[in-house]
Amino acid sequence: MREAAPVTGVDRFTEVHDRHFAAIHRYVAGRLGAQAAEDVAAETFLVAYDRREKFDPTRGDVGAWLFGIATNLVSRHRRKEARHYRALARIEVPRPVEGHENRVVMSGQLAKALSRLSSGERDVLLLVALADLGYAEVAQALGISPGTVGSRLTRARKKLAPVLATEATDG
Repeated sequence: MREAAPVTGVDRFTEVHDRHFAAIHRYVAGRLGAQAAEDVAAETFLVAYDRREKFDPTRGDVGAWLFGIATNLVSRHRRKEARHYRALARIEVPRPVEGHENRVVMSGQLAKALSRLSSGERDVLLLVALADLGYAEVAQALGISPGTVGSRLTRARKKLAPVLATEATDG
């Protein structure tokens, strides 16, 4: 949904925060874990608030803009993210009962496969899988073309297919 009004006023920004915080938090939790998600999601809105005058509603949805900021902040935590996936690859994680970030449970093999994707492939895949964004929204969030989104997603899926097939037969 396209935000029609600028996000410059404090009341308007509070509305944007209230509408999008949970989705940003879920996305970041899926990328970095629940512990880091609170800080990175909050930092996403701090950065967005500081840059609110630069948001151009004619260029797209405020949600995609926020996911772009969040993805950039996740990039700062890439080394930590890679360590997180390598650690998951060494252990079997029990399936928790509730909470979206807890439903995104990865086996060791899947975590290892995710850590081997390029950062661009991983960003696209996880924006689609965790943030439920479409190609156009992912393109806007990352500042790339929808065609690039499609090709990165196709490469990521091909690389993950053997792991997912194993998971399906083992699960």
